[in-house]
Amino acid sequence: MCTDESPVSQFAAVLHDFDPAVEIVLEPVDSVVVTTLMDNVTDIWMPDQGPARRAGPFSVPKRTAAVMEGGQTGDALIAEHGFSVLVTVTKAGREHRFLFDAGTSPDGVVENMRRLGVDPGSIEAIVCSHGHFDHTTGLDGLIRVLGRVNMPVLIHPHFWRRRRIVLPGRDPQEIPSTSRRALGEAGFEVIEEQQPSFLFSGSVLVTGEVPRTTGYEPGFPPQQAWLDDRWQADPLVLDDQALIINVTGKGLVVITGCGHAGVVNIARYAQRLTRGQPLYALIGGFHLNGPLFEPLIPRVLADLAAMNPGVLVPAHCTGWRAQHAMSARFPAAFVPNTVGTSFHL
Repeated sequence: MCTDESPVSQFAAVLHDFDPAVEIVLEPVDSVVVTTLMDNVTDIWMPDQGPARRAGPFSVPKRTAAVMEGGQTGDALIAEHGFSVLVTVTKAGREHRFLFDAGTSPDGVVENMRRLGVDPGSIEAIVCSHGHFDHTTGLDGLIRVLGRVNMPVLIHPHFWRRRRIVLPGRDPQEIPSTSRRALGEAGFEVIEEQQPSFLFSGSVLVTGEVPRTTGYEPGFPPQQAWLDDRWQADPLVLDDQALIINVTGKGLVVITGCGHAGVVNIARYAQRLTRGQPLYALIGGFHLNGPLFEPLIPRVLADLAAMNPGVLVPAHCTGWRAQHAMSARFPAAFVPNTVGTSFHL
């Protein structure tokens, strides 16, 4: 193994010569707080539950509203079809904070940061789960708030691919893709790597490309990519990567974006990389929505049950049928997500 000696190596180290037969030592941390900055759902009356602390109806600032008596109303949190979480890890009394994904709209995530009292300047690094726009467009607003920054952004090389969705009976729909030039001009140091990467001296592990081992999790079959001057099938979404953090005395916290690699593949890979550490919490998009994926729900739940997660937070593209099934199968572990929720793990 060798580490990256770039100016941001204090934050990120890429395992260029990664050998899955060699043990990865993921340094345990004292605690993790995962704050949802963007998801598909907002609910001001959702109660606290287990590790989840909700923003609540009275936690947001006021804004002007001429039609209201007194001229003010609550500056409500924004929900959209996208995903973004702020991750704060604490180790030996020292905190590190980074962003995992950035939501769908240019300003949704930064606006929710403002409403929640989160300082964008406290972010030390960004990890993008994959290149789809509902996880990356919010980088635009972050750039405008922060100005030029020297900050690492960890991605997979396929992140830049030009892609489209092809559904039966419909015209192909191209997916907006992120500009390499724009990120470079903003001062980000983009780290492209297929292999696992460490953040913060081995305290956070980015999976890199996740092996597809279950045989039944299909990726994203409707997707094509512009390769060799033509549209070609690109169903695997190989840029889909996740985060792994090992909390002392509890086990692994695994955070997914969309879970195109397959949530079971991801969770199993996290345990494989860490030599069988228990799965404590699984948070993020599990991509089990719609007719292509809903038939997989029983098998996915059976395989997750074998890993016995203590906290299960399906979000974003998981879909309501999968969430209902998880609530029934894992009544003690299941926690619904909302924008503004902080999970203290």
